[in-house]
Amino acid sequence: MKILTINSSARGQGSVSKQLTDELVAALEDREGRVLATHRDLSAGLPFVHEDWVAANYTPAEERTAAQRETLALSDTLVAEIQDADVLVIGVPVYNFSIPATLKTWIDLIARARLTFRYTEQGPEGLVKGKKAYLAVATGGVAVDSAADFATPYMRHLLGFIGITDVEIVAAERINVDAATAMDAARARIAELVHLPPQAA
Repeated sequence: MKILTINSSARGQGSVSKQLTDELVAALEDREGRVLATHRDLSAGLPFVHEDWVAANYTPAEERTAAQRETLALSDTLVAEIQDADVLVIGVPVYNFSIPATLKTWIDLIARARLTFRYTEQGPEGLVKGKKAYLAVATGGVAVDSAADFATPYMRHLLGFIGITDVEIVAAERINVDAATAMDAARARIAELVHLPPQAA
């Protein structure tokens, strides 16, 4: 099994979403016996999409200049990481009711027409198929999937848009209200999803 882990928290060792992604990967390793894990930490930031990037992206691949290929090089790498993975484990800390800017930038770099999705007469079609995703969602005071949670539904929609429709949520919600209960619930969910005893999660 090939696992791609995406972490987007601005925090280091104190990040709850990162702790959950680590525990999810460890649980999958316990179940599978051996995995190949790729880790992508977005905390240092990614370059924003800009005019030259858009022009390069919409230029047919065979017609791109060397400069345009260089402009798209990081995006190509990020897309290749997704295409190569069997499972995505994405840390989603909820900042101001939505996702961190670093995670949105990663999305902008991997959501590419004709590469990860395409438009058809029947509507958009995701091209990244046959993969599973786990979202490790951490919130301070927002209940997951409540009216104030714009992060979880967005991530589900985005992943479905590029073709990943098998999406599971592991949530440590309202940590600022009751951190112990939130973490216990998240760990129980990991055990349930990965089919391990709770103590192994």
